Amino acid sequence: MIDPTTAPPPAPVRVGITAVGASLPDRVVPTAELHRRLAEASGISLPDGLLSRMTGIASRRMAGDGEYASTLAVRAARQALAAAGREPEEVDLLLFASATRDVAEPATAHIVQAELGGRAHALDVSNACNSFLNGVDLARCAILAGRARRALVVTGETPTRAMRWQLTDLDQARDAFAGYTFGDAGAAVLVEPVASGGIVDVDTETWSQHWTVGGIPGGGSRHPRGDEHTYFTGDGRALRDVFEKVGTDILHRVRHRTGLDWADYARVLVHQVTLPYLDRFVEVTGVPREKLEVTVTELGNLASATLGVQLARVDAGLRPGDRVLFIGLGGGVSLMTMVWEKS
Repeated sequence: MIDPTTAPPPAPVRVGITAVGASLPDRVVPTAELHRRLAEASGISLPDGLLSRMTGIASRRMAGDGEYASTLAVRAARQALAAAGREPEEVDLLLFASATRDVAEPATAHIVQAELGGRAHALDVSNACNSFLNGVDLARCAILAGRARRALVVTGETPTRAMRWQLTDLDQARDAFAGYTFGDAGAAVLVEPVASGGIVDVDTETWSQHWTVGGIPGGGSRHPRGDEHTYFTGDGRALRDVFEKVGTDILHRVRHRTGLDWADYARVLVHQVTLPYLDRFVEVTGVPREKLEVTVTELGNLASATLGVQLARVDAGLRPGDRVLFIGLGGGVSLMTMVWEKS
């Protein structure tokens, strides 16, 4: 463990991602099975293939009994630490950055650390589907400020447990529909000083007046109890309209500051809700589709784990100097970009 009595080192000039891990539950649930279970539980006749046609999602992973948000985060964290050749005791900041948590109190970061070992300062970061990207940025800021030497940022998402299985009518089905896009996953990255490359640009844009468009209302001071408030509810079309209204200004700002265009990125990793939504994103932004890592068709909407899982899938194919653009879209509503150059 790092000695907490020693003075912090001088702030580094560059901070980057040095290792990555991801974990998926073993259980694969095809959308056709989800559709069947939903129809049987509700007694409502849903058109055949409706969920598949509207989402483009063929399947997703669902956590089993005894698998929690922390379970998926720990598995991914162990992968990242092993890839870097590090032990948990060499980490002095642990951020559990997720839209899902194990319990309301204490921070799920403590549950993760209790399983991993180590004595890092541990806390949660929560900002819907941008939680993980926010966590990476906050870890970078802590290291640049000299408050940490090495950070482990983890997420564990089990949003499938917020699906509403019993529907009383079609209006309720429409309100719950966005929840049927979800899949479960975990991801982790190690963030530390690097000699070259690293995280070279970060931008955010927030439109909080749209916070009511979708979410899980239960568990806070407004609705502390009651199963009715534990389901994901929202208007997916309204959320899409908000993002289109906000537009692509954030991407123009990144291009202006960095001088980088699509051709300068080895990969572009973007949060994915449904396949039609991703198709529209490609149409509006002009990003070359071959730059993307498409995960939504196989895994569904992984909430904040989306970008971490995508990074874990492409990392082995990246070479030093390759740049990756992360694009985060989150309820609330927030947008976020991060430019990372592999060291």
